[in-house]
Amino acid sequence: MENVRPRLKFGSKAEDVKLRKRKSLLYAKEDECPLISGELRTRVAVFCVVFRLINCFLVQTSFVPDEYWQSLEVSHHMVFNYGYLTWEWKTGLRGFSYPLFFAFIYKILHFINYDSVYLLIWLPRIIQALLAAFADVKFFFLIRTLENRDVAKWTFFCHLCSWFSWYCCTRTMTNSMETTITCLALFYFPLPGSKTHSSKKYLTLVALAVIVRPTALIVWLPLLMHHFWQEDDKLRLITHDYIPIGALVVVASTVVDCIFYEKWTMVQFNFLKFNIFHGVAGFYGSHPWHWYITQGFAVVIGPHLPLFLHGCSLAFKRYKILLAAIVWTVVVYSLLPHKEFRFIYPVLPFCMIFCGISLANLKAWRRTAAFGLLLTNLFAALYTGLIHQRGTLDVMSHLQTLCDISNISTRTQPDVLFLMPCHSTPYYSHVHCPLKMRFLECPPDLGEEGYVDEAERFYDDPFHWLRTSFPYKSSLPTHLILFDVLEKEISAFLRVNSFKKTAEIFHTHFPEGRVGRSIFIYERH
Repeated sequence: MENVRPRLKFGSKAEDVKLRKRKSLLYAKEDECPLISGELRTRVAVFCVVFRLINCFLVQTSFVPDEYWQSLEVSHHMVFNYGYLTWEWKTGLRGFSYPLFFAFIYKILHFINYDSVYLLIWLPRIIQALLAAFADVKFFFLIRTLENRDVAKWTFFCHLCSWFSWYCCTRTMTNSMETTITCLALFYFPLPGSKTHSSKKYLTLVALAVIVRPTALIVWLPLLMHHFWQEDDKLRLITHDYIPIGALVVVASTVVDCIFYEKWTMVQFNFLKFNIFHGVAGFYGSHPWHWYITQGFAVVIGPHLPLFLHGCSLAFKRYKILLAAIVWTVVVYSLLPHKEFRFIYPVLPFCMIFCGISLANLKAWRRTAAFGLLLTNLFAALYTGLIHQRGTLDVMSHLQTLCDISNISTRTQPDVLFLMPCHSTPYYSHVHCPLKMRFLECPPDLGEEGYVDEAERFYDDPFHWLRTSFPYKSSLPTHLILFDVLEKEISAFLRVNSFKKTAEIFHTHFPEGRVGRSIFIYERH
């Protein structure tokens, strides 16, 4: 009773009433606008730049030939007037806009006499990393305006944790640039609740993504249709945004391509004609229709998959258009015979939104799930970035030393032959000297009856191909580059022609088919 009496006393003097401060995230979101906070912007920007630069230098492996042969090799040829252009550039299948971006960097380096091979290799990747960091910043502030602070934080965590983003985003391939531009365009897309939408800005970025890689239209088609359906003034959207922006970017891209091809060329049409209608892409391998569903998507999203599925159940209604875009993209690419992991990379940022919502709602298991997510992605990122498939880049570092020999006229000029699956390594962009080099070519069948490419003819009977291709010792190359799995088949040729192994370079722990565990360098003595 003694504890109760003080509560029942009524004094004439009014006492100050202290209200408990609300800590609800709902109210916190209204009180703070992240777009106005310059300090937050600076901190996020600096963090993203540092993170992606570290990312850039910790990716020292090769992924696909296109990261060199459809970008840096073309740029090198444009600026330094030597090198090799693949068959796509002879048939008008690729646009010059993306390589032109790196060619501009190369031209500046050449002009100031700083065109060392190390800068030619790393500066384009650093630029790509900085663009990825810019996209990361935009992605964070998009989610910060759509959701509360907690969801934004965990979505950003999921985004940066992704092993596949780490593996791809700093590479000089069109898929990386397409994903970066898609992330930027999403910032301006009119998502429900978005405060940053701008039709002109996002449509311009979408048009640029299509110029870089025409298949970007697959990802954006459902989003464009959704925007059109939601827009009140549909006619104005078409006449003031869709048509003018699309026409302007396509015309600019076509002008660039016509200048460099020196003839009228419509790259977007050629790309669709060869890859979709003629099925040329299937020449480089085909997979069953369910490959993306049973393997591809699970590998790309990685350990995030349970969070993604959980997030879809939580935010299906709110972000159904993003989920529709993900499903649509996977289904469309499943209908095409040639499938690769990187093709569905542009929808990965969409997936991260659902993963972040899931993680934010895991109250009891949140920290455990976050730690597990970080640990598993970190292992995959470091292994694929530093160990898996690094040999094809390391071998080019060895070949750079031959450039010094080629400048000495008193010695035999180096002559390098790559006895590997075509486009296994980069080329002149990674040696930067007019070294005599040759590889087994593999352009697709463009209608020639009974056509078999050079690489297939070699692998059908390697020993016979070498004997007929080099009937005299005077025509032999000075250096042979090959995977270890080929050594036994051509050992007699190597022995008879006095080739000695001078280097063995690790490539992968998972040899497959014609790709071995190690790469051998043989030199003729």
